[in-house]
Amino acid sequence: MMFKNVSDVQERLETAQYIPSREIATVVFLAAATRKPILVEGPAGVGKTELAKAVSRSLNCELIRLQCYEGLDESKALYEWEYAKQLLYTQMVKEKISDILSGAHTLSEAVDKIASQEDAFFSERFIQPRPLLRAISSQEPVVLLIDEVDKSDPEFEAFLLELLSDFQVTIPELGTQRAKNIPFVVLTSNNFRDMSDALKRRCVHIYIDYPGRDLEIRIVKLKIPGIRDRLAEQLVDAIRSIRRLDLKKKPCISETLDWARSLIALNIDELSPDILFETLNMICKYRGDSEMVHRELKSILPHAV
Repeated sequence: MMFKNVSDVQERLETAQYIPSREIATVVFLAAATRKPILVEGPAGVGKTELAKAVSRSLNCELIRLQCYEGLDESKALYEWEYAKQLLYTQMVKEKISDILSGAHTLSEAVDKIASQEDAFFSERFIQPRPLLRAISSQEPVVLLIDEVDKSDPEFEAFLLELLSDFQVTIPELGTQRAKNIPFVVLTSNNFRDMSDALKRRCVHIYIDYPGRDLEIRIVKLKIPGIRDRLAEQLVDAIRSIRRLDLKKKPCISETLDWARSLIALNIDELSPDILFETLNMICKYRGDSEMVHRELKSILPHAV
């Protein structure tokens, strides 16, 4: 599950349809070499989640994803007991109860005999693993994506520390479960709230911003095969100009790609003001943002106005 060097990371990620900067490739290599999680921060839509997917593809291993949200707790992230299955098994073996209770002369003795059998119903047979337990229980190496960890509660973040430090979790009924294979862990954050110092200490940190012009053009050409060079350059230049505006939501890389696909679907070879107006909904998600783009058209398409 290891990369040979930074150049190997770059080559394998590009083969997996992800163009990394040298900095990103270096962080991925160091995380794999030191077995530390990566904490990826940055604006929404710059490729944080896609990085984890690309690492999974490049290593040819399963991606296990935990989507974080407010109120997420251990039962949704780690495991749940299958109570219905436990009840079914109890009904199926109820005739054995009389055998277990034979010889019990008091209620206390009967309770003790029943309690001595509780391990039969709190075993791995009745546990439903969630993403975290699946990741450390896997017989094969996996990539564990903990997506938008900043949306989870601080209490859940604290719970993650044991996993990220020792790659083990504690289940009261079963004891400590240690990773069979240490997963490659990627945590993403959109800066909804600040991550704790304790979490950051356990991770290799990287901030991914909007790409530079040349890199974004390369991404468009990689993801949209067959797009004309001129059109790719025009739409990337327009997107970069739009991002400079004081918008409520700046268009991200995924919206650049959506816009490119729309222009291809419309058989557009040259970007014009009319085409920009007609396809603006692919870029702007708020009415105020659309109105601002209209007002600033001269700065966005200076050669077309």
